[in-house]
Parts: sequence; C-alpha cells; structure tokens
Amino acid sequence: MASGDRPGGSRGHVGQQRTYSNDARSLVDVVIVSYNSRDHIRACVEPLLNQAGVHVVVVDNASPDASLEAVAELPVTAIQLSTNRGFAHGVNVGWRMGSASYVLLLNPDARISASSLQTLIRSIEEEPDVGAVAPRIIHTDGSLDYSQRRFPRIRSTFAQALFLHRLLPKAAWTDEVVRDEAAYSRRARPDWVSGACMLLRRSVLEELSGLDDRFFMYSEDIDLCRRMRSAGYGLVFEPKATAEHEGGASETRSNMFAVLAESRIRYAAKHWNGAAASLERIGVALGALTHALLGRGGIAARGGHVNALRQALTRRGRG
Repeated sequence: MASGDRPGGSRGHVGQQRTYSNDARSLVDVVIVSYNSRDHIRACVEPLLNQAGVHVVVVDNASPDASLEAVAELPVTAIQLSTNRGFAHGVNVGWRMGSASYVLLLNPDARISASSLQTLIRSIEEEPDVGAVAPRIIHTDGSLDYSQRRFPRIRSTFAQALFLHRLLPKAAWTDEVVRDEAAYSRRARPDWVSGACMLLRRSVLEELSGLDDRFFMYSEDIDLCRRMRSAGYGLVFEPKATAEHEGGASETRSNMFAVLAESRIRYAAKHWNGAAASLERIGVALGALTHALLGRGGIAARGGHVNALRQALTRRGRG
C-alpha cells in the first residue's frame, strides 16, 4: 500500500438489503451506485439481466427519490444505505457483496451491451498484467465521450485556471482530457479513464483495499488508477467495446464544485510532496476565482465557484 492509503471502508450503514443469488458462480459483479437515479437506473440494469455469469449489485446512497423502487422486482442485489457517505464508499459496499473474478463499475446513467461486456472480459483476460479495462464511451446523441485522461499536473491545473485549455484544446500540457479523436479508435494505455464504466479484477481491488472512501466524490477514480499502476498493473482502453453514457446526467453540478475542489486538493496531498501539493491548492483556488469572475453558467455556477474558492482557501486536503 502506498503511503497514506488505507482500506476503503466496511459495509457501512446498511439499511435494507435484498440479495439475489445466481445458480452458477458469477464471472462479473456489476456494481451500480445510485443517488437520485430513479429516472436512469432501470435502463442501466435491464441490459445486464439474464446474462450468464453476471450478478448485478445496486447500492443506493440514501436517495431522497427512493431510487431502488425502480428496480424492486428485478433480479438484482439491492442495498439501501441509511446514510450517504459518498460514491467510493458505495462502490466498496457493492463489490464486497459479490465474489466474481471481475467487477464492473457502471454509472446509473450508463449502459453496456452483453457483447461489449464480453469484449471487455476477453480483453482483460488476454493480458495478466492488466488490472482494469475500459470501453469507448459515447453519449446518447452518438457523440464521443473523451474518457481517456492524463494524471493531474500542476501545469494543467494552472492552464485550466487561466482558460488556456480552451485556447489550445489539443495541447497536452493545457488539459488532462485526451481530446484527439484518433486516440479513441485504437487500443491504448492511458493514465486513467472515466469511472463511468470500468472492468476491474477483483484480486486487484482486494490488493488495493478498494477505492479510498475519503474521496466523497471525484478523484477517487484517478486515485484508484494511480495506485493500481504503482502496484504494477496496467490499464487498457478497449475501443472494440462501447458503453453509452447519458451526456449531461453526470456532469459536475454547480453545488458540487466545492467537493471537486476538495478532492483535487486531497489527491495532491496524498500523492505529491508538500510543495507540489501547496501549488496545486493555489492552482485550484485560482481556477475557482477566475471561473467565478469570468466563467460561464450563470449565477448558480458562479456561486458554486465561490464555494470552491472558499474550500480551497480554508481546507487542506489530507492524504
């Protein structure tokens, strides 16, 4: 375990639980964490049902909209948490409920077909050193989701704070998102990928003690990929598999900008030295300030950036 790592938490505050068991041993446990996902969760779950070797686990983070009612009669393991301790905690509760060799993390507003899931399984089985594999992701309108990413860097944090990523969108030093569409037509090994859809080896999750649930939301996928790479496991982008992700349904909301800022600062504090982590905090604060003054999105977005600025100035994320 890297310095500052710790187990990803226990099952936590589990309220109601309904367990569904396959007759045969599952090959894949699909973990879906919902929060106010009632309008999306059924469409996410249904393509996975009746697939041989697939066990679906839905963990609800104390949603006010009673999300689990949408899948009440479906053959899934449904877990209702009594408190919302964040996305990473919900994932850890979910994958620990199963025993399959592979764990698919899937957003409630995403969908993957049986054929694409089988492609991911074949892809990860071909290379024993690979700890995770991710598909090509498209939005419901058919547009490409730029799901391949570079690890956070101080220069990209400051470049985004100064809007340089908009002026030079394809320059690698200004942005962490890989925006070259050609990169999505070939198999690759990016630094990290969007956690909207990712197939992992259970053995790797167990070795890493799961996701770090000190990240309430955001950066937990970056942290997982970094720890996985540090442990010697590769990460593969597999374009032959495709998942559909509802564009906009999972975008960062203005009331979550402060959480995003805290997660960026926490990631830097965990993985970088003190001086670099301090520079990252300054960069996050600068970005919040410039976006509050000059950013798009109206009053709500500006208020969210002000909250993020306050977060960056008053809290030091601790690894």
